[in-house]
Amino acid sequence: MADVRQIGLDEVVRHFEELEDPRSEVNLRHPLLSVVVIALLAVLAGAGGPTAIARWAVLKREFLLQVLDLPNGIPSKDVFRRLLMALKPAAFQACFANWLQSLRTEATAATGVDQPILAVDGKTARRSYDRQNGLGALHSVSVWASEFGLSLGQVACAEKSNEITAIPELLRLVDIKGAIITIDAMGTQKAIAAEMIEGEADYVLALKGNQETLHQAVIDYIDEQLEGDLASAQEYVTTEKGHGREEVRTYLQLPAPRSFPSSCGGKG
Repeated sequence: MADVRQIGLDEVVRHFEELEDPRSEVNLRHPLLSVVVIALLAVLAGAGGPTAIARWAVLKREFLLQVLDLPNGIPSKDVFRRLLMALKPAAFQACFANWLQSLRTEATAATGVDQPILAVDGKTARRSYDRQNGLGALHSVSVWASEFGLSLGQVACAEKSNEITAIPELLRLVDIKGAIITIDAMGTQKAIAAEMIEGEADYVLALKGNQETLHQAVIDYIDEQLEGDLASAQEYVTTEKGHGREEVRTYLQLPAPRSFPSSCGGKG
């Protein structure tokens, strides 16, 4: 297993140097980058808002004063609140994505995994709905690189059904070149496949009954191939032991046909 390298704060800071300070020039007591980095570290540590970020910063006061430019001490919760409300989300996300890409590059070098598997998955945040204000639960779609133990990107969407439109946006945020993208059946869409092809990635898409015509066409094709000699097929067998039993799985890879019937192209 590759050694874990500690990331210096100066490496984090440089990825956010292009952020434009949205605050008024009056009474700027705390440097933008210092406030942003503290907020970022606190959220990564589990802080859920300005008050929690400020509390975390106070707990880490000695460390933060040594490594960041904080001429007026630790910022208050109001400083974090005002800045986070004023920052342009797209600009911050671009800087954050650049930082994650640098981490991926380092992880690739450390692990030797040059074709990572990137899992695209949608989640609903627990207890994120707000009945009092008429807000539904927060849904998000993320890209997870399992070999690196690293989430490379995340996009929020209003409802789970909106994942279909959120996934292409997410893929454009991440460098997917050379990776293998896996997505569940909801993401089996022409537009999503086109986005991955454009990004020079390979992909594995699940197929279920929600794509009824395409699903049946694939079943028919596999049945047709199984009736032949399978000369062009590749077989892969795995054996796993656990919980007092042995499980053998056989994977059969078949060449894809050049095309399915035109009636299969409506969704997938």
